[in-house]
Amino acid sequence: MAVAFLLPALVLLGALVVYPIGYSLVRSLFDKPGDGFVGFDNYVEMFTDANIRTAIKNNAIWLVVAPTVATALGLVFAVLTERVRWGTAFKMLVFMPMAISMLASGIIFRLVYEQDPDRGVANALAVTVHDTFASSSAFPKAHPGPRSPLEKGPGGSFVTREPVRAGTPVTLPLVGVAPDVMPDGAAPAKQAAPEPGKVTGTAWQDFTKGGGGTPDTVDPKELGYAGITVEAVKDGKVVASATARADGTFTLPAAADGALLRYPADNFREPYNGIDWLGPSLVTWAVIGAYIWMWAGFAMVLIGAGLAGMERELLEAARVDGANEWQVFRRVTVPLLAPVLGVVLVTLMINVLKIFDLVFVVPPGAVRDDANVLALELYNTAFVDGDSGVASAISIFLFVLVVPVMLLNVRRLRREARR
Repeated sequence: MAVAFLLPALVLLGALVVYPIGYSLVRSLFDKPGDGFVGFDNYVEMFTDANIRTAIKNNAIWLVVAPTVATALGLVFAVLTERVRWGTAFKMLVFMPMAISMLASGIIFRLVYEQDPDRGVANALAVTVHDTFASSSAFPKAHPGPRSPLEKGPGGSFVTREPVRAGTPVTLPLVGVAPDVMPDGAAPAKQAAPEPGKVTGTAWQDFTKGGGGTPDTVDPKELGYAGITVEAVKDGKVVASATARADGTFTLPAAADGALLRYPADNFREPYNGIDWLGPSLVTWAVIGAYIWMWAGFAMVLIGAGLAGMERELLEAARVDGANEWQVFRRVTVPLLAPVLGVVLVTLMINVLKIFDLVFVVPPGAVRDDANVLALELYNTAFVDGDSGVASAISIFLFVLVVPVMLLNVRRLRREARR
């Protein structure tokens, strides 16, 4: 009688699980068309192919990092939200990404990681933080013209060819800055007036919009380099410095007499465009970040349920015995939550072994091979390259990777059932 009740489930299990596994195992021993028996050649190719080796390496990173970080964040969120009045609202916000499909999340994070800071949230934040401490220059493309009194110096600076003298105005022309990106405070450039005992000069854009003007001469329609820094250098040491006014004029003290004038390289610092999140070196970590954003809420809800069933007397007893909050968390809360943490960790480990959607959507085509994982490689091998033999070998390898995690989960469930 029991067999009769189990038969429908056994038939479905055999058709949907046992048969596909058996067929994949057999198919992995045949060549690409499926006509010739090749033994373990497909497995040899799997471990010698560069793309598949990259996929195995990335899967190992996923397996170690993603479940651990998501579980840890879920634990922190679950514990902290128990202590605040708006904890329920916070839990809802953290769990909300679980309601979004992997495909939609991938599209969202493709935009989040956009290189242009005006479009990508991650780089907008990175640029804001960077520019708070080291803002970019207003003259990143400026350089001397062909007949300029300046020449290239070390480290991207520009230095006068001859020493300057007090009482004789100096001209330091530059070109290369588009008129529409000149600083807002820039005013029409002026020829600096001589001052006894001081070095004066003009730093300006030696270019007249619409044409005309005399090279290396301050013309009325040309703009001063407002805010640019000029240094006086003697024997490799800076003896004085000045900042140009709105009209480009500047004044240096008597110490600058006989020195070389220099535009330091900081004047020409390129704008910071953020981090190349989707470049070859960071793309896997960026996709893992998107995964954690989605699944930290799942971990938080399960761990929160475990916290709700915890005996509070044990926590209070620890506090009465003199334990601080960190000790209560580490010595009491975490050990009592170990079964729940095990469930969450094992579930996420199985999940990341078959991760596909995010890796398919988030990385641009140029770096998709660098973010490759086994599930994506299985898809590409089977449906893009049409090699069912190697694809079946990859699927069996994935199955072998999942089995130990699955057995660990079964063993843990049995151990808990005996308790």
